[in-house]
Amino acid sequence: MAHAAQVGLQDATSPIMEELITFHDHALMTIFLICFLVLYALFLTLTTKLTNTNISDAQEMETVWTILPAIILVLIALPSLRILYMTDEVNDPSLTIKSIGHQWYWTYEYTDYGGLIFNSYMLPPLFLEPGDLRLLDVDNRVVLPIEAPIRMMITSQDVLHSWAVPTLGLKTDAIPGRLNQTTFTATRPGVYYGQCSEICGANHSFMPIVLELIPLKIFEMGPVFTL
Repeated sequence: MAHAAQVGLQDATSPIMEELITFHDHALMTIFLICFLVLYALFLTLTTKLTNTNISDAQEMETVWTILPAIILVLIALPSLRILYMTDEVNDPSLTIKSIGHQWYWTYEYTDYGGLIFNSYMLPPLFLEPGDLRLLDVDNRVVLPIEAPIRMMITSQDVLHSWAVPTLGLKTDAIPGRLNQTTFTATRPGVYYGQCSEICGANHSFMPIVLELIPLKIFEMGPVFTL
């Protein structure tokens, strides 16, 4: 999860998030180079004495400043499209979880476990225990295995919501009357936090998402849900 004074993105816990961080760094370096080039040109313009003001033909320069931006856009677009298609892939998921957004809590349904359904509410400050995070911990966590493809089916019962867990690279809108899906494969065990990322009303800030990721062998041993 994020910490105080953090500048970069959260550590990746899924292959998709690793790709997103790599693309972020790639695009950021491209922006730095463009900014350096523009600042260098401005510096030369302000400090160089212009002795020839009758230049009317500069076809080579015009060719460069037309083709170079096109090449830069292609270098940014190709990896972006690759990641976009990767996020839409659904490769034979091992487990399907349905998430339903409400004002202002989440309902989860384990469709592969006999329709196990439970609600997940934010813990009020009076119920927090030592080590719990204010405004982020919930009464019922979503327990999932690592190293297994998970499919999330996301919808809403009332207004627009957004199911987002940054460390997994996930952000999918929950729309009433529509069932969206996303997939992920977690690579590390741990507890990971997210929040509703769509303004959905007065208590929009109080819809946390908590995923508890455990090894697949422990998940297969039996019920691990504390409801």
